[in-house]
Amino acid sequence: MNSFTYKDIYIENGKKVLEMNVLPEKFCNFDCVFCPIGKSKNKVDSQRSFGEVENALVDLKERIERERPNLVFINSKGEAFINDRIGQIVDFIKVQGPSVRLLSNGYLLGREEYAEIAHRCDEVIGELKAIREEDFQKLQRPIDGYTLSEYISNMESFRARFKGKFIFEVTIIKGFNDDDISVEKTVDVIRRIAPSDLIVVGIDYEPFSKKLGVDPDRLKEISKRLQSAL
Repeated sequence: MNSFTYKDIYIENGKKVLEMNVLPEKFCNFDCVFCPIGKSKNKVDSQRSFGEVENALVDLKERIERERPNLVFINSKGEAFINDRIGQIVDFIKVQGPSVRLLSNGYLLGREEYAEIAHRCDEVIGELKAIREEDFQKLQRPIDGYTLSEYISNMESFRARFKGKFIFEVTIIKGFNDDDISVEKTVDVIRRIAPSDLIVVGIDYEPFSKKLGVDPDRLKEISKRLQSAL
């Protein structure tokens, strides 16, 4: 892989953040119907080689020296663990000085080879977008054999051992997990995982927001209830 891609530096809670992608295109173990990146042509959960990364690491080092970010956020086109050099990338960033945040959908955190890499990060984000098995299969279209219960257990077991900041992002989807029963089930999951921080979002991007977006007042109400589980 000759290069990584980046977003412009931004400020989050007073910290300079450099956000980067380590995949050349979308590689993911899910194929969510509402994914803003599009359909998963490469639905995989084992690592792939994308070539040498030495030139990309040189460029990354120069960016860090120039921009001096406090945090490097690995937010990729799909599941970052698929890049077989992800451990090297995390370690390289740490040597340069910034903290590392890694976004994963969270399913692979149940596998020791991936969890070991995540444990070297300062912050890890896991996600939840469905609270019923049938909705998980319908909306997120995971690799065959994946289950919602295992998904949640994988994040729960990782969180129990993780010494860094575990951020849990819950997406509320109209008609699927925005009813009171679903909210209470989600509360139970949050209590099981006990994240350091909780982010509650809706689907607010086209073309999915009209059908799947939750009314802002309802989303605020749900967020307040979920936050109370921390």
